[in-house]
Amino acid sequence: MKKVWVYKRTGIKGWWVGWYESGKRKAKALPSKRLAEHYCQLKYSQLNSDVFTGIMTISWEQMVEEYRETKKVQGVTEATLYETALTLRHFERLIGKCNSKQISQNSIDKFVLERGQEIKRTTLNKDIRNLRTFINWCREKRYLNGTIKIKELKEEEKPVKSLNDAQIKKLMSVTEYYPTMKIRILLALGTGLRLGDIQSLNISDINFENNSITTSSRKTRKSMGTRPVSSIVMTELSKYVCELDPGQEKLFNDNFSHKRWRKLCQKAGLADLKFHDLRKTFGSMLAQNGISTAVTQKLLEHSSSRLTNKVYTNVDPVLRHAVEQLPVGEWL
Repeated sequence: MKKVWVYKRTGIKGWWVGWYESGKRKAKALPSKRLAEHYCQLKYSQLNSDVFTGIMTISWEQMVEEYRETKKVQGVTEATLYETALTLRHFERLIGKCNSKQISQNSIDKFVLERGQEIKRTTLNKDIRNLRTFINWCREKRYLNGTIKIKELKEEEKPVKSLNDAQIKKLMSVTEYYPTMKIRILLALGTGLRLGDIQSLNISDINFENNSITTSSRKTRKSMGTRPVSSIVMTELSKYVCELDPGQEKLFNDNFSHKRWRKLCQKAGLADLKFHDLRKTFGSMLAQNGISTAVTQKLLEHSSSRLTNKVYTNVDPVLRHAVEQLPVGEWL
């Protein structure tokens, strides 16, 4: 058995992990004792992988804690870690604190069945994805065997809600006396940005010479250096910015008013419209004008084309246009 140890060096911050590999002594520095002990376990398992060929039994708390620490080291965002922790807490509530030996296909199926009675299928599939990632990690660590299978449930396809040209014109017309709301709507329709990202924009983020905006997603924590913006939207932005106080840094000094949004929507005859539907309208309009899914996915900053196609793109007008191209008149 090859040894791995944790130690501290005098006068140097942090903790160290040491081991021998290929006859040479090696070491790695880590900022905290907790991370050092975690890395020590990983290195110990790696160096003695030829010994650990069977399935190891480990407690639920240790599995969850080790999984979280591993993902943190890999750079997974806090939001993703929180979502996974929430799923695992529901699993613990419904099934119990199982050790690695007790997690089986039956316990997974029981969780899916009982959790499915509490929530919608879309939320259940999110839990299934989080649990599947956790199960796969446990399998790689030899805490579970490879016989457990977990698949997402089929969802009913819902039509993507997006506005047509007439509805957009009506919505824009009722914002005539509300310039901040008008610019927010215009940015959502013209760039596909989320409301939170629009609200956090600074004037310095706008490049009027290159017709682009520098954005950083609050949800994904990813940055799109230069987001192209149409010249017409930039013209409206320029007019709006010229009316602001010279020392103002934020593009919007007021908070988004949901009450005013609902009143404007009712006035436009769109009572059930959500602001996020403007983002879906952006994606749908691109698809209807022949823009590829890859480009739309890039502009919406989605991690998968499946999400872009299924949730954010209304292709009904595209399908309608496609069937209208059939030469039915000539057949008759």
